[in-house]
Amino acid sequence: MTSPRRILVTGGAGFIGSTVADLFVAHGHAVTVLDNLASGKRSQVPTAATFVEADVTSPEAARLVRDGKFDAICHLAAQIDVRKSVTDPMFDATVNILGALNLLQAVKEAGATTRIVFASTGGAIYGDFVEPPNVETYAKDPDSPYGIAKLSVEHYMAYYARVHGVPTAVLRYANVYGPRQDPHGEAGVVAIFCGRLMSGKAITVFGDGLQTRDYVFVGDVARANLIAATIPLEKMAKLDTRAWNIGTSVETSVVELAQTFMRVSGKSVPIEHSPARAGEARRSAVSIAKAKAEIGWAPKVALDEGLAETYRWFAAQSKTS
Repeated sequence: MTSPRRILVTGGAGFIGSTVADLFVAHGHAVTVLDNLASGKRSQVPTAATFVEADVTSPEAARLVRDGKFDAICHLAAQIDVRKSVTDPMFDATVNILGALNLLQAVKEAGATTRIVFASTGGAIYGDFVEPPNVETYAKDPDSPYGIAKLSVEHYMAYYARVHGVPTAVLRYANVYGPRQDPHGEAGVVAIFCGRLMSGKAITVFGDGLQTRDYVFVGDVARANLIAATIPLEKMAKLDTRAWNIGTSVETSVVELAQTFMRVSGKSVPIEHSPARAGEARRSAVSIAKAKAEIGWAPKVALDEGLAETYRWFAAQSKTS
């Protein structure tokens, strides 16, 4: 275990962010959570963490970073809905690009000693012109404003690292799922299916349901943040030097996901098909060989185990609500 550090988790009241904050607290680190509570929940912030309610684009957030003397920032605050990025790309860019720039500039002004671990996307950054599983060095050609914004931030991260010496690291998530998940965002289908199973309603699958995704459990993603925030970093060179895919390398179809969920939950509901959604990627999965080799990370939670834990959590929440 590393010595206690001061950690800022932006978006730390959200699904992934609160899980990351929990893990840092469990390892004895001093955690501050920054969240505007637009989608996050105050109840999900660890009781041992300091909470600051502010927007990541705000002067308050920049001041917190400049004055906070943090050892690392896990930047998870984001607009996460790909479809919303399509309908409102300016809002997506404001939150996802300008919010990150606000933090990067504040770290530079504070002396460039705080490490920033950025939550990027392995599901949307590479586009549809490569063959899964996607390797970090593949050409990036995202098909959504969300993916474009994440790639833009990666370029800014590389710039601030090379030119200003800001210690940066990038984690490119596959489709993250697990307890506390909101039904929006890249892997929201898991939360949606869970709700359908608990209510006994049919699961809706778009198209033939054979489109694939790489589903990674939120606890494994939190562990990747802990590693990336604390390990030594090599000298920054190209864009992909300090970027790692965080997934499983396993393609799971939507129909397989539904069937597995029914099996582990002991619930059975019909599967109904709706017309395919325009622009939806057919296949998606990431290679994790680089993460295994360079930072010693690999997923520990298999899909059936993770889905079972997710179902238990949602079921428990429904009983207390």
